[in-house]
Amino acid sequence: MSGKNSQDLATVETVESRLLELAKSKPEGISNSDIKEHIADIPLAQITAVINKCLKNGTFDLFKTKDNLFYKYKDPQKKTAVKGADSEEKVVYKIIEEAGNKGIWIRDIRFKSNLNMTQLNKVLKSLETKKIIKAVKSVSASKKKVYMLYDLEPDSSVTGGAWYQDQDFESEFVDVLSQQCHRFLVQKSEEANKICGGPLLARNRSYATANDVHKFILELGISKISLSVDDIESILYTVVLDNNAERIVASNGSYLYRAVNRFLPSPGLVKTTCSICPVVNRCGDTGLINPKVCSYLRDWLNS
Repeated sequence: MSGKNSQDLATVETVESRLLELAKSKPEGISNSDIKEHIADIPLAQITAVINKCLKNGTFDLFKTKDNLFYKYKDPQKKTAVKGADSEEKVVYKIIEEAGNKGIWIRDIRFKSNLNMTQLNKVLKSLETKKIIKAVKSVSASKKKVYMLYDLEPDSSVTGGAWYQDQDFESEFVDVLSQQCHRFLVQKSEEANKICGGPLLARNRSYATANDVHKFILELGISKISLSVDDIESILYTVVLDNNAERIVASNGSYLYRAVNRFLPSPGLVKTTCSICPVVNRCGDTGLINPKVCSYLRDWLNS
């Protein structure tokens, strides 16, 4: 082998080693952006060749989200975990593996494997005991379980994401996060107003990114679970819908948030009981429904 070929081989091995280290450090998977950021000194063509090699030999799994592609490291021990298994376990394992982190329902496994329920339950129990697969409750149906590989983190469509705990929506947790996100925006607005430079400059300085708020929430330590920037983005949107903040699009396409005052309170007359009475059209000077005998109007006047 020539010196140049030896050098090329060493380069491939080096690139593969660095890719694997990067993938192992990010269990959720690495994107092309991660690769460009951490392995910027290697030509793209070489990286692509190594990625294709890893996908072909099963070292990497390819996952696609709505906006991105992710390469996830596949533990060799997990690949060999079913080598000593019987043919039925291998078939079921392959079906569950192909389902990825969204999992697969037992009815679909049965349909694809052509196993009867007794056989299938026996195989699933065996694979669960060996910690090769796991059953995860789906938030979309209380009695529905999906199966996936043991080391996978379930997709948010299965668990409901950060806002669900044991299939129950954590409304109090969401309310607390919403209040703290709004508090951060208010503090940033107050700090901006203290700086001299005019109202326009103060307005521009009062905007915050979801990353800014995410950092603030992490430092507070009010969440027992790991929250992503996207999670905080969804909370900030509820703050906007509550008319406590506004959202604009920055030049780079991301969103910026700023605390605002609520709309003006409704005039007193709009709040009267008559304005929201369901039988106001039947109310008159005489008859059973009239202001003289209306208990709702009397209670409102006395309040």
